[in-house]
Amino acid sequence: MEHYLLVKWLHILSATLMFGTGFGTAFYLFVANRSGNVAAIAVVSRWVVRADWWFTTPAVIIQPISGWYMLQLTGMPLSARWVAGSLALYALAGLCWLPVVWLQLKMRDMAQLAHANGNALPARFWRYERIWTVLGIPAFGGLLIVYWLMVSKPF
Repeated sequence: MEHYLLVKWLHILSATLMFGTGFGTAFYLFVANRSGNVAAIAVVSRWVVRADWWFTTPAVIIQPISGWYMLQLTGMPLSARWVAGSLALYALAGLCWLPVVWLQLKMRDMAQLAHANGNALPARFWRYERIWTVLGIPAFGGLLIVYWLMVSKPF
C-alpha cells in the first residue's frame, strides 16, 4: 500500500504542476499580450516556453504513466466510465496543447525579434495569439473535468 500511496502522490503532484503551471503561465502570457508591451511580451513568452518544457511537459508524461500504474495496482479497468472519460478529455487537452506549444515557440521568436529590432509585433503574432487563446479554452476546461473525475470517480 505504501507503494500505491507514493505513486498516487506523484500522480497528484504532477497533475498539480501540469494544471497549475499551465494555467499560471497562460495567464501571464495572456495578460502580457494584452498589454501590447513588446518588451514584456518578449520576456514573458521566453519564460512561458521554459516553464512548459521544465514543468508541464514532464507532468504531461508522468500523468498517464502513474495513472495507468495505479489502475494496475488497484485492478480498476481502463473501461471504467470515469477512467475512459478522463482519458478522452486528457487526449482532447493534449490535442489542443501540442499546437499551443508550437504557437508559443513561434510567438516567443517573433516577440524576441521585434523587441531586439525595436519593431511592433507582426500581424502573424496576433493571429497566432488568437488561435493560442481559443485552444486554451477546451484544454483547460477538459483538464478541470479530468481533475473532478480523478477525485470523485462518479461512475
